[in-house]
Amino acid sequence: MNLRTKIKRITASVSLFLIVMTPVLAQEMVSIKGSTVNMRAGPSTTAKILWELDKGYPLQVLKRQGSWLQVRDFENDRGWVARSLTQTVPHHVVKAKVTNIRQGPGTQHPIIGKAEHVELLRTRGKKSDWVQVERSGGQTGWIAKRLLWGW
Repeated sequence: MNLRTKIKRITASVSLFLIVMTPVLAQEMVSIKGSTVNMRAGPSTTAKILWELDKGYPLQVLKRQGSWLQVRDFENDRGWVARSLTQTVPHHVVKAKVTNIRQGPGTQHPIIGKAEHVELLRTRGKKSDWVQVERSGGQTGWIAKRLLWGW
């Protein structure tokens, strides 16, 4: 077998691996659908309540068990929420103490507001390393992706 044939076989194998494994490696995210939802210590309505989460709060899915999802938040807190109380509407939460909201996706754009730590924002779009967000009052703008957590 010549070198060119070996390279083609390796390339085909790697491509097949990526096609098969990408869904497994992808980070599954959900957000809270109800107005306030309890994050619990276990997959049961009788399990201890750890946190109350507001509508839109983003969570990463770690595991599924029946009608429950084991999740983690941006601070790496882990718990369980009922799957029926989640949705796939993208949101972000502010990781930084305070961050600028800009008119466009880049530092050259004017600052139009400030968002504070743990503020919940609806995701409206993405461009490069920037996320277009909407605040609860309806104001939209752009924040650097590295200052946010979610999808």
